[in-house]
This record gives sequence, C-alpha cells and structure tokens, in this order.
Amino acid sequence: MPPSRDAMVHRGDEDEVCPVCKSSRYLNPDMRFLINPECYHKMCESCVDRIFSSGPANCPVAGCHKTLRKNRFRKQTFEDINVEREVDIRRRVMLVLNRREEEFDSKRDYDNFLEQREDIISNLVHGVDVAKTEADLQRYASDNMRSIRANQALEEQEASSFQERQNQEQELARMRRQAAREEYENERRELLAGREDVLARLAAGRPGDAAAIAREGQKVLLKKSSARRSEEDRIRQKQAALRGTDTKKSGQAVASAVDMGGSSLIKGLRKIKTPEPEKPYDPFGGMVPNKRDYYTLQDSYPSSYLDPIRQDTRVLAGGYDLREYYSRTLLEAFAGLGCFIDEEVSKRGISSSLNVGKPVATQSASQ
Repeated sequence: MPPSRDAMVHRGDEDEVCPVCKSSRYLNPDMRFLINPECYHKMCESCVDRIFSSGPANCPVAGCHKTLRKNRFRKQTFEDINVEREVDIRRRVMLVLNRREEEFDSKRDYDNFLEQREDIISNLVHGVDVAKTEADLQRYASDNMRSIRANQALEEQEASSFQERQNQEQELARMRRQAAREEYENERRELLAGREDVLARLAAGRPGDAAAIAREGQKVLLKKSSARRSEEDRIRQKQAALRGTDTKKSGQAVASAVDMGGSSLIKGLRKIKTPEPEKPYDPFGGMVPNKRDYYTLQDSYPSSYLDPIRQDTRVLAGGYDLREYYSRTLLEAFAGLGCFIDEEVSKRGISSSLNVGKPVATQSASQ
C-alpha cells in the first residue's frame, strides 16, 4: 500500500529538521545539512562545528555510538541516503579491485572478476557477511598494493589524456569559429570598400571608362580572395599542429605490475613471466665455426710437399693460405663417414622389387 500524502509531507518535514538541535530549514533557509560516511546521519553545519571542532566525538544521534571526525563531514549529493551510501561503497571497492581486462587470460575470467566485484559490493551494501568481506578486501589490498597503485596511475593518465583531448577539441572549435567570424567580417569589409571605390571612380571618370573600371575592380577582388585562401591554409596548418601535439602522449601507457599475493581472492589472473636477459648476437646460431664432428683443424701438418710452399714468397704474396687447403682436403676425406652404404643398398633393393612393370631396355640391362 503506497504511503499517504500526509505521511509524505511529514517525511519531508523530518528531512528538513536537524535531529540534534531540532532546527528547521523553514525558519532558517540558509541552514546546510552535512553527513559523515561512518554512519550517514544528517545534521546541520552549526551542530557539526559545535560538537566536533575540539576533536573526535561520538555521533549525537540516539542509538549511534560511532566516533566521528569533523574533516569527514561533507555535503550530501543524492537525496536518498541509501543511494549516497551505495555510491560511497562502490567507489571504495572499485578503488581497490581495479584490475583491467588485459591482466586476465580470457574475457570469461574478466567477466567473472566483474561479477565477483559486484557480489562484494552487494554484500557490503545489504550487510551480508560484512566482517568477512571487509577482511578479504583489506587482505587483498595489502597483498596487491603495487598493482593497485599502478592501475590507479594508469587511470589517472587516461583521464588526463582524455581531458587534454577535450581541451584541444574545444580550442580547435574556438579557432574555427574565430576564423569563420574573421573571414565573414573581412569579406563584408572588402566588399563594401570595393563597392565604394568603384562608385567613386565611376563618379569621377568618363562614361566610356565604366567597363574598364568594373574589370579592374573584379581583378582586385580576385587577388584579395586568393590572399584570404592562403590565410585559411595557414590556420588549418596551425590547427593540425595543435591536434598532433600530444598524439604520442595519448598512445603511451603505464605497465601495471601484477602481484601474485591476491590470487586467492581473484581467479584467472595472467601469470607474470620474468623475461630472460638477452644473449649477445650469434651470427652462426650456436654453431662453432671451423669445428667438425670427426676432426679438428690444425694450423699446419708435416708434409715434404707443402713445407717449401709455406715459405715461398710467390705463394704468400698472392694471399694464399694453406689452412684453406687443409680444411677442404679433410672435409673431402671425412665426408662419407655419415653415409651407411649397406642400409642404402638394402633400401634400393626393396624399392627395385616394387617396380613390377620395367621397360625392356632396363630388363636387358639388369640381365
């Protein structure tokens, strides 16, 4: 059953009366009411100054024993005090549980986090498991202080960049309006001046000079319009430069640090992997040059044929190096050690037996 009109009027009268000093706004229109987030009891500003100016004190409302401080009192924003309380709780919880979507492994995990955050807000608003919820929230805040501060810094940077973009758009709009206004005034002024000049010359000239004076006036107007277009191009360049001033700033983001201490409260967070330090660049990809599996190349080998060449100036003058000869010769000598002839012959025999239809020349050659 909806409340009667008399009950609604009486309720409105109670909202306009201070519960401490019983002062009414009807008798004092300048009276202001303040609330404290500790208990959300409303009282007038004079009572707040009288009771809490000397320090913290208990709430003067009957039945409330919470300790209040003067610096926590503020003006009520919403008419309904329950809405005011829910907004404050939501602001406080979202300030702590401020994880971002990119910190989760999947979109489903992020949606589960949002649902879990709404459940925590609902518990605090409706008084369900308040002590346990507050303890979990405080434990999470203490374990994840770094990530909370990093995400807060990122939100502040995004808000600052958004405000900068808004200011730039307003400045560009102001410049466009000013340029359009100046262009209109210049056109009107030039048109009036050109018309007066033509009329003055026609009045002072002869009747046969009317066509020449009109053509000359048209040329002057064309020159002024071209100069005006160049001025408009200059204004457009200035606007483009202003638009691109902070483009790099808006694209930068603060990397949020994720602590693993709060994984008991929030599920699905992306695990942090410490990147390995970069190794020096290796052009050979881990392979050691001049190293073989079956031999080690030495600087010289005893040889009656090569010893005279090693000391021959005709060979050394051309830049010939005997190590190249040693490397090529040993490579050719050990090149067949990785080949197993028996296995290749057996496989070759199996594949040849599978060839049923052989050409005549091949059959005669095999016989």
